[in-house]
Amino acid sequence: MTLTRYQSELRNLLAGAEVTLNGSRPWDIQVRDPLFARRVLSQGSLGVGESYMDAQWDCERLDEMMFRVFRSRIDTHLPGLRLLWAALLAKLFNPQTPTRSYKVGQQHYDIGDDLYQRMLDPRMIYSCAYWRNATTLEAAQEAKLDLVCLKLGLQPGMKVLDIGCGWGGAAQFAAQRYGVHVTGLTISRNQAAAARVRCEGLPVEIMLCDYRSLKGRFDRIYSLGMFEHVGLRNYRTYFQCARRLLTGEGLMLLHTIGQNTSEQANDPWIERYIFPNSSIPSMAQIARAAEKSFVIEDWHGFGVDYDRTLMEWYRRFNDRWPELESHYGERFRRMWNFWLLASAAYFRARRDQLWQVVLSPNGIPGGYQEVR
Repeated sequence: MTLTRYQSELRNLLAGAEVTLNGSRPWDIQVRDPLFARRVLSQGSLGVGESYMDAQWDCERLDEMMFRVFRSRIDTHLPGLRLLWAALLAKLFNPQTPTRSYKVGQQHYDIGDDLYQRMLDPRMIYSCAYWRNATTLEAAQEAKLDLVCLKLGLQPGMKVLDIGCGWGGAAQFAAQRYGVHVTGLTISRNQAAAARVRCEGLPVEIMLCDYRSLKGRFDRIYSLGMFEHVGLRNYRTYFQCARRLLTGEGLMLLHTIGQNTSEQANDPWIERYIFPNSSIPSMAQIARAAEKSFVIEDWHGFGVDYDRTLMEWYRRFNDRWPELESHYGERFRRMWNFWLLASAAYFRARRDQLWQVVLSPNGIPGGYQEVR
């Protein structure tokens, strides 16, 4: 097939999303290299992302272009052989074994705290904020943390487990505001070191370990944005471990990205460049995995808030880019922007969701009083 034919096919496909090649609208694609069309049509999402990283095309409002693509679902017509192969491997092998679980920490979370310090809020909370009554990222992240603590009914002196504690911001908040004792787990060496400094002097213990190796008993458990790294083959084990660690009268809160359909593999571009060995759960997959371990008390969705959170991270990252440029380089900037803006568009198109799920071991007598 000639390059002209590839461009013609791509142009026809994009017409379904009201996006044009070399058009004048902010969401139209500006082609810098005609090879871009062949990469997209032959390699699917991997070709889209890599060709953008290689500056073969640009778009003034990348988030709006991707929103139109995702909302019209024309992306589902692109080749999916790598996705099928990844799904087959996920069935045959477990890429999130206790040993392999550290890979995402090394590749994503350990790339440099300087990046996250400039992109995130002062507590460095790296999960969806709660914007209901907030106008700044700082206020929205504190509102999310307060929402978590209120849903769990934290009381002074409780022993609380934070699975996937990041840089320690949530553990710090819970210990300071609610007087609880927190044990935080992470598989990132950078995060563990920073969290220990952040929480110094507080009743907080930070551990560099996989959740499957932990022993002990806790009154409450929460996990904010970590379940996406658990992997489909380990969902049931995850809930079984949480149940083993939770007292009979305890509560658990799971804060996770979710998708509308049950898939078995990660997006190939995300897998290669952003989150290796990761997967997004569906509602059905979470419910099946939690069976026999927990009663689901409350299910709260606010996925539209992730669109706003990601756009704020994008703004902060680019505002501070001159301070990061020498360390990371232009190709990284394009990769990071593609990830942030495409992710925002996916939530905007309602293709991904954000859920907070409250679980109890045996069901709360009289019922759970939901908090919003």
